[in-house]
Amino acid sequence: MMQVNVLEAKTDFSKLIRLLESKKEDSITVARNGKPVVKLTLIEETPVSNRIGIAKGQFKAPDDFDACNEDAAAMLLGGNL
Repeated sequence: MMQVNVLEAKTDFSKLIRLLESKKEDSITVARNGKPVVKLTLIEETPVSNRIGIAKGQFKAPDDFDACNEDAAAMLLGGNL
């Protein structure tokens, strides 16, 4: 873990981000007057394959789910689908 002061973080922000992206640092603490106030970390993105279908089986749509499509189209679009 690396600690920098606010002025250094402001001046070298892009460099600090590169350090995190390259995994040379796992987090960077920004301090004001020697007191830590903010921690910068890299956001670990969830792979798309883990998000698709995550709610499968969690809810059931009613059988008449599409029953109001014509009414909704008339209200929103001024006509039928």
